[in-house]
Amino acid sequence: MKKLFLLTFLLFSIGSSSQSKRIKILSTQLSTADEEKYPGATILSGKVKMEHEGATLDCQRALFYKKENIFKAVGEVVIEQGDSIIQYSDFAIYNGATKKAKSWGNVEINDKEMKMSTDTLHFDRVNQILYYPNGGTIRDKKNTLKSIKGTYFLKDKKFTAKSRVTVVNPDNNLESDHLDYYTNSNLAYLYGPSTVTNLKDSTRIYSERGFYDTNTDISYFVKNAKLFLKERTISADSLYYDKRKGFASATNRIKVVDTLQKMVTKGNYAELYEKKDSLFIIDRAVAITVLDKDSMYVAGDKILLTGKPEKRIVRIFKNVKIFKSDLQGKCDSIHTSQTTGLTRLFNNPILWSGKSQITGDSIQLLTNKKTNKLDSLKVLQNAFMIQKDSLSDDNFNQIKGRNIYGKFEKNDLRNMLVKGNAESLYFNRNDDSKKLETITKEIASDIEFTLEKNEIIETKYFKESEGKTFPPSKFPSEEKKFKGFIWRENEQPKTVEDIFVKDKNAVISNDKKNNLTVKKARENLIRESVKKQKSKKLELPNFK
Repeated sequence: MKKLFLLTFLLFSIGSSSQSKRIKILSTQLSTADEEKYPGATILSGKVKMEHEGATLDCQRALFYKKENIFKAVGEVVIEQGDSIIQYSDFAIYNGATKKAKSWGNVEINDKEMKMSTDTLHFDRVNQILYYPNGGTIRDKKNTLKSIKGTYFLKDKKFTAKSRVTVVNPDNNLESDHLDYYTNSNLAYLYGPSTVTNLKDSTRIYSERGFYDTNTDISYFVKNAKLFLKERTISADSLYYDKRKGFASATNRIKVVDTLQKMVTKGNYAELYEKKDSLFIIDRAVAITVLDKDSMYVAGDKILLTGKPEKRIVRIFKNVKIFKSDLQGKCDSIHTSQTTGLTRLFNNPILWSGKSQITGDSIQLLTNKKTNKLDSLKVLQNAFMIQKDSLSDDNFNQIKGRNIYGKFEKNDLRNMLVKGNAESLYFNRNDDSKKLETITKEIASDIEFTLEKNEIIETKYFKESEGKTFPPSKFPSEEKKFKGFIWRENEQPKTVEDIFVKDKNAVISNDKKNNLTVKKARENLIRESVKKQKSKKLELPNFK
C-alpha cells in the first residue's frame, strides 16, 4: 500500500512539474491553424501574450508549438522577467523546455543598471545569462561599452566582452581584447592586451592583465604594464596608477624612459608624482644616460628625479657607483642639474679614467648640453691622480695638488691642469725595451698634462719648479708614494653588473625593507577602492 502511495505521489509530482513548464497563452485576438504551412503550430495574431515561469512575452503574431513547448514571436516582441529585465526585438524564439530564448532584429535590453542593444541575442533563463555573438553595445550611467562578442551575467551584473572591446566615457577610452565589466560598480577587469587613453591629455596605460576603476580613474596592472606620459614612459611587472592624484607606483623590472633627456632609469620599486614632477626608484636603482653612442650607468640605493625636463634635478644616494666604457666612479651621493649639465660627486669620491685613478674632496663633471658629451672635470681640494706603472705592481705614477681641472674631447680626457702646490712622480721607461731608466719627482705651482689614449704624453710646469731625476737604484723607497696615497683598484666597477655589488662593509639600506611595507599599503589601498565601488563583495582576482 505504501509503495502504491509513493508511486502515485511521484507520478503526481512529475506531472505537476511537467505542467509547470508548459507555456501558457494569456491572450490573443485570433487563433488559427495551417497544418500544410505550419504543421503542429497554432497561429496567434493580434496582441499576443504568453507566460512561462515568471516571464512574459508580448508580440503581434506568433506560432505556438504546444507539443514541443516552443513559441515563435514576430513583430514588436517584448520579453519581461519580473522586475529584472525587459527586452525588445523584431523576432524571438522561446523554448519552454530549456528556458532559452533567441531574439533578433533591433534587440534592446533594459535593466536597472544598463541598456544593451544588438542585432542577435541569446537568453538563458536557467543560468540568467545574456549573450550576443555579432556585435553589441551596453550603456550605463558612466560608460558606453562595445564589443563583437559579449556575455552578461544578470545575477552578478557582470559583462564579459571579447574581441575589439571599447569602454568610453567623457574622460577616458578603454580598448581591450577581453575584459569583465561590472555595471553596478563600473569596474573593468582586463585579461588581454588593453589600453586606457585619457582624452584630455592623451596619457595612456597599457597592460595585458589588471583592473581599471572608471569611477576613480584608478588602475592596477600586473602583466606587461606601461604608462605613457608626455615626457616619460614607465614599464614594470606591476603598475598602480591614480590618474586624478597624478600618482603611480611600480614594482619589479621597472624601466622609466625620459624621451627628452635621453635617460633611462631602472629599479624594482618606484613612485611617481606627476603634479610635482617627482620620481624616485629603489632596489637595484640605476640611471642610464646616452653619451655619444656610449652609455653611462649610475647606480645607488635610491634615485630621486625632480622638476620639469629642462630644469630637472637628479639625486642619487648611498653606495653610488658609475660605469662607462672609459670612465668609472664611486661616491656616497651624486647631484646632477639638467639646467647646467653639472654633476657633483660627494663624500670620498673617486673616478677611474683609463689607467688613471682620480680622487679629491669633491669631484664635478660638466656635460655639454647641446652635444650631450662630457665637457670638463673638476677635482677640488686634495686632488690626487695615480697611474700604476705598466710593468710593476709596486710603482705608481702620481700627480697631486690643490685642484685638478680636466678637459674632455670626444668623451676622452685630453688635458689636465693641476692648480696649486702641484707635485708629480714618474717612473720613466725606455720606449723600445720598456726598461725602467729613471724616476722623476717634480714640484711646481701648476702642472699641465696632455693625454692620449689615457697615457700622459706631454708635461708643462708653470712658474718656478724644482725637481730631480733619480736612477732607480738611488731613489729613496720611502718617497715612492705621496702622502695620502691609497690605491683603490679593488673598488673599481669593471662591468655594468659590478655597480650593483655592495661593498663588504657597507650597511644594507632600509629602502628594500621599506619597499615591502609600501607595497602592502598600496595593495590594501587598491582592495579598499574596489570594495567601496561594489554593491556586493567581489574578490580582487589573483593575477599572479
